[in-house]
Amino acid sequence: MKLLKRMLATCGLSVLAAAGAMVGPTQAQDYPTRNITMIVPFAAGGPTDVIARIITSHMQQTLGQTFIIENVVGAGGTTGSTRAMRATPDGYTVVMGHMGTHAASVALYPNLAYKPDVDFAPIGLVAGTPIIILARKDFPPKDLKEFVTYIKANNDKLNVAHAGVGSVAHSSFSLLSSVLDIKPTGVPFNGTGPAMNALVGGQVDYMCDQIVNAVPQVKAGTIKAYAVATPERNPSLPDVPTTTEAGLPAFQVQAWNAIFAPKDTPAPVVAKLNAALVKALDDEGVRKRLLELGSVIPKPAERTPEALTALVKSEIARWTPVLKASAKN
Repeated sequence: MKLLKRMLATCGLSVLAAAGAMVGPTQAQDYPTRNITMIVPFAAGGPTDVIARIITSHMQQTLGQTFIIENVVGAGGTTGSTRAMRATPDGYTVVMGHMGTHAASVALYPNLAYKPDVDFAPIGLVAGTPIIILARKDFPPKDLKEFVTYIKANNDKLNVAHAGVGSVAHSSFSLLSSVLDIKPTGVPFNGTGPAMNALVGGQVDYMCDQIVNAVPQVKAGTIKAYAVATPERNPSLPDVPTTTEAGLPAFQVQAWNAIFAPKDTPAPVVAKLNAALVKALDDEGVRKRLLELGSVIPKPAERTPEALTALVKSEIARWTPVLKASAKN
């Protein structure tokens, strides 16, 4: 009798397991049936937040469900990224990661809770975001050459704003400091939005920021723009020279934003999210808004999950030695 009960129990468990295995693909095919949360690991109003809201406003039309933006700040974006990594892998929680959270963080956080190239299911690249060298509007230097001379002479007196260790702003200014062989005082904020507000208010001297966050302020004349760190000038700020034109060719850097889901998110769900992203990037309205902010829209071949996987690995390889060397100096 006991043996029969054990056999029935075992059979019952097998049936339940089989039923569970059948439910997964079905649910993936029906996806999405409710709202999707996109974690933005920085404060509202910053470049990552702005790009997330632009892209999800179109993606939700395609998917038929609302995207809820959840700003989770802290630790250079790794707090929000960690929360996303630990979320249920069902496609209802994704994160807008970037160069800082999914590349620079590896070198800057020895106890990082996640491995960017292992613990996420890449969805797709959203936009490239050129880095621009900025300063408060009354900062004395008139151009980049004067800027370099001035900060070298006044290194111990100047403050640099950034959005926390591991953020794009922090990594970019670390690279600039390494190129110029200086060690300015970094002032962390809970996001690039608050850092920009401090720069506009004259509370800090300069910063390296994503162009998305800077265009409105530069055009309004509330801050200075010395150079954009890309090979070509940016159409959104055509009068701002490149670092090569302005005399600092060694400083070349472009950040990026991309969507990630937790590891083990079903392939059909990843495919649906990617398809919605691709459709958004082909929409004239979305493209116009991104381009006006200075973003670089990825080419079709750069939008796939496979391309994003390769990008993350290459960016980790690029930034790890740079940031480790900077930390030692």
